[in-house]
Amino acid sequence: MRRLGEAGLLRHCCVPEEGGRFDLRALALSRDILASRDALVDFAFAMQGLGTGPISLFGSRDQKHRYLPAVMSGERIAAFALSEPQAGSDVQALKTTAARQGGRWVLDGTKTWISNGGIAHHYVVFARAAEGLSAFIVDAQSPGLHVEGRIETLAPHPLATLALRGCEVGDEALIGAPGQGFGIAMATLDVFRTTVGAAALGLARHALAEALERVRSRRVFGKALAEFQLTQARLADMALAVDAAALLVYRAAWAKDSADRRITREAAMAKLFATESAQQVIDSALQLFGGAGVACGTAVERLYREVRALRIYEGTSEIQKLVIAGSLLGGRAA
Repeated sequence: MRRLGEAGLLRHCCVPEEGGRFDLRALALSRDILASRDALVDFAFAMQGLGTGPISLFGSRDQKHRYLPAVMSGERIAAFALSEPQAGSDVQALKTTAARQGGRWVLDGTKTWISNGGIAHHYVVFARAAEGLSAFIVDAQSPGLHVEGRIETLAPHPLATLALRGCEVGDEALIGAPGQGFGIAMATLDVFRTTVGAAALGLARHALAEALERVRSRRVFGKALAEFQLTQARLADMALAVDAAALLVYRAAWAKDSADRRITREAAMAKLFATESAQQVIDSALQLFGGAGVACGTAVERLYREVRALRIYEGTSEIQKLVIAGSLLGGRAA
C-alpha cells in the first residue's frame, strides 16, 4: 500500500478538498492497468477508494483532514462495511443498529464479507439509527469492535466478519446527518461500480494477451494453434468483448466527469457487461491453453479464480439488471 502511495496512484482514491469530486476516468484507468498486471494490487488500490468514498463525498472538513491524507500516502488502510449475513444486495434489510446513549453512538450488529477486514485502520460502518440508515467511521481499535474470523475465498483477498458489540463512537464519527446513510452508500457505489467494470476489463486484457501468446507458440497437428479458423473465431469474440466493455466503462466515467451527475444506469451497464464478458474471455483463454490452463499457478488459472467475485461484489449481475430496468421504467431499483 505504501508503494502505491509513493507512486502517487492513491491520490485518485480520495477527494480531500472541499467541494472537490472524483476523477472517475483516472480511477478507471488505474484499475484497468493495475488489474491487467496483478489483481491483488488492484484490489488493494480499490479498497482505499471504497473505504473512504463516503468521507470523500460527504465527510466534514475535520474528517477529511484526519483520514484522507494517510490513506493517500498508503499509511492507513481503509474498509467499507455495508454487507451483513442477511443483507448483501438488499441494503434496506440491514439490521446493525446505532443508538444514541449519553452523547455517543452505540453500534450493535454483524458485518460480513468485509474487504480488508482485520487489517484496516478504520471502517465506514452503515447502521440503522432512529432517523434511518446512517454512516459512521469506526477506528479499528474502537472498544466493542471485534474481528470474528477471516473468510477464505477462491482468490486470496483479505476478507473478514466483524462483530460490533456495544461499540461506542462519538458524534465526530457520523458522516453527514443521521438518516443519510442509504444515499451515502448509493452515491459511493455509483462511483466505484464503474471501476469494478474497469478491473474486469484489465483482467480480460491480460487473458487475451496470454491467449495470443499461447496460440502463436503452441503447435497442434503440425501447425500453430493460431492458424485454425476455430481459434481465430474465438480470438475475435474475445477482442470484441474487451473493446465493447472498454466503451461502456469509459462512457460511464466520462458521463460522471463531464456532467457531475448520478450515473446509476451507466455504471450498472458498465459493471454488468464488463464483468460478465471478462468471465467469458478468461474462460476462452483457459480453453485455448487446454490442460495447461487448469494447472495451479498458471496465469489463466489464476485469472479464472480472480474474475469470479467481480460478478457479485458491489451489486450482483442480477441487481445490475434490476437497476437498468428500473431506470428504463422510471422507477427506483437498489
